[in-house]
Amino acid sequence: MRRSIKASCSAFLSAAFRATAGLRRNLERLRAHALLSSGLAKPLDVSVVVMGPPELHGTGRIRIGRNVLIYPGLYLETEESGAIDLGDRVVLSRGVHIVSRAGITIGAGTMIGEYTSIRDANHAHLPGLAIRESGHVARPIWIGDEAWIGRGVTVLGGVTIGDGAIVGANAVVTHDVPPGATVVGVPARPVGRTAELIRD
Repeated sequence: MRRSIKASCSAFLSAAFRATAGLRRNLERLRAHALLSSGLAKPLDVSVVVMGPPELHGTGRIRIGRNVLIYPGLYLETEESGAIDLGDRVVLSRGVHIVSRAGITIGAGTMIGEYTSIRDANHAHLPGLAIRESGHVARPIWIGDEAWIGRGVTVLGGVTIGDGAIVGANAVVTHDVPPGATVVGVPARPVGRTAELIRD
């Protein structure tokens, strides 16, 4: 009898926990949405889904479009004249880092894979000064609409990635990527039919 009561209680608590899991998840998302919105000059649209708390640093010069999906671990930083502009329907996967000192634009519908780093500035190295004291060299980054940036990609300053381009996982993008091109590797280079078209 005692064992039966214990099993019933356990089953009830498990069912209650499962029933409230969705509510807890929604509350966590609302909290993350409010946290991100509070760090921006303009509040987030209600259509933006924030799956976990982001990390914000700097001036807060960030614009986020509608229906954007943001996974946990997002890091956004704007310094100096830098700004970040995310178009509608952008997806930022877990652990994405975006740091701007000049300007970063990501077009509508673009998907950014886990742990990708997009930084428009690099440390300068001036004679007689430590790297930390030498300042930065910053050049804007523009990523077009419906691009797909794979997991673990690094995008460096001054790069343009065209509409519909695909960047393979772990690539380092140091030069412009034409619209519709697929690039892979370190440094990223065109592959397949795209490479033939670019050479012609």
